[in-house]
Amino acid sequence: MKKLFTLWLLVLGLSSAFSQEKTTEDNEVDEIIDNLLMEDQDMEAFIASVSDFQFFYLTINYSNDTYFSGRDIGIDQYNVRPQVTYMHSTGFFASLSGVYYSEFTPNWDYTTGTLGYGTSVDKKRLLRLYASYSRYFYSEGVENPFTNAVSVGLGIKNKKRTLGTQLTCTYLFGEDNSFQIDSRSFVAFQLLKTKEVGLKLIPQLSFVAGQQTLELAQTSFQNGELLTNYLENDVFDLINTQVNIPLQFSSNSFDVEMGYSINFPSALANESNLPITGYFNLSIGYMIDL
Repeated sequence: MKKLFTLWLLVLGLSSAFSQEKTTEDNEVDEIIDNLLMEDQDMEAFIASVSDFQFFYLTINYSNDTYFSGRDIGIDQYNVRPQVTYMHSTGFFASLSGVYYSEFTPNWDYTTGTLGYGTSVDKKRLLRLYASYSRYFYSEGVENPFTNAVSVGLGIKNKKRTLGTQLTCTYLFGEDNSFQIDSRSFVAFQLLKTKEVGLKLIPQLSFVAGQQTLELAQTSFQNGELLTNYLENDVFDLINTQVNIPLQFSSNSFDVEMGYSINFPSALANESNLPITGYFNLSIGYMIDL
């Protein structure tokens, strides 16, 4: 039997045949909300003191190198990802984001619009549920079988908010459809805390698993003729594991984060000997209270 493998690396926000993984770049909406509403005790005190609030959160993220699902495609390039997120006290949130690649043509790859809702299910805000819908608008000349994504997730933390895990399930659809699961776990170390500034070290471990289609070509002889039958088998497997070590500085409405990420891509189908990859990132955020 001869096996022919056809592989989709199905990661939210993918570009052309591959994608930068959601756990570090395209999961920013959930992480922003998660950070603002659950990790910061001052923000929690603010929320507890008012029944109605809304704000915009502006971020821009720079990565000095670009890997897709942890894989090196042989192009040295940086990427920039601006994003604006709106959040209301009812739990409703919306965001608009995009990505710029320094060496791709066109450089501006796609724009993403997201609408969602999140809520805590306990009084201490240790368990949070959320759901969102995203629509992808690709630049002219960029082809992708996935233009829509529906995500549901669960986030849980300890009472001190020094440990936590977030699990997100995503269904992608458009000209094709697929399914993916992302998990992100963290441990937070408070290095500095005053009324004006804060400094945290937040190591994170992330996993991305997705659906892939294996096409099997079975050959056999019948009546002296060679016949080939093609069978497709959908399997679910680990795509990439990532360790991220960000240092987060906050002062009033500003947040600055510097970090380093290490990818451990898992070989799938016809892949072998995938190298470990890594990159630096810098993110700046600003909150506008409405």
